[in-house]
Amino acid sequence: MNTDLDYKNNPLHGISLKQLLTEIVDCYGFKILYAYLNINCFNNNPSIDSSVKFLKKTDWAREKVEAFYLYQYKNLPRASAEQFELPPRDRIVPPDQKPGQPAELSLEDAERLREKRVRKAALHDRDAGRRPGSNKWASDRSSALASGNPDPWAKWKK
Repeated sequence: MNTDLDYKNNPLHGISLKQLLTEIVDCYGFKILYAYLNINCFNNNPSIDSSVKFLKKTDWAREKVEAFYLYQYKNLPRASAEQFELPPRDRIVPPDQKPGQPAELSLEDAERLREKRVRKAALHDRDAGRRPGSNKWASDRSSALASGNPDPWAKWKK
């Protein structure tokens, strides 16, 4: 399999981070980017140059922006589970999938998406038998305090 040909099937191939960011900022603006991606470089004194500088240093943020570019701006269908595990620049887009028009995004849609993510996280925490902010050490410490022993390591020291 020739990887050079495969990478040409990725819309990120040959596009610099600055060019990518310029395209999506021209289309959506910094407010929409911050609302959807929740990355502070799009909220506090945003500029293309400062955002590029931050994104070059921060892998997780760069991958988030590149995925946004592929699936919102280029409007590609969601990647397969195997491809989704790879960083966006390494993903291969099947030849039959062609980039489309940028998706119509709004601040209201971003807020609905954020609420949906919060509900999903709460369900995940509940299903895992955990409550946000709780852990075994805290429950052990509270039971030690209730028994009158303020040192949770007291048994270990004896």
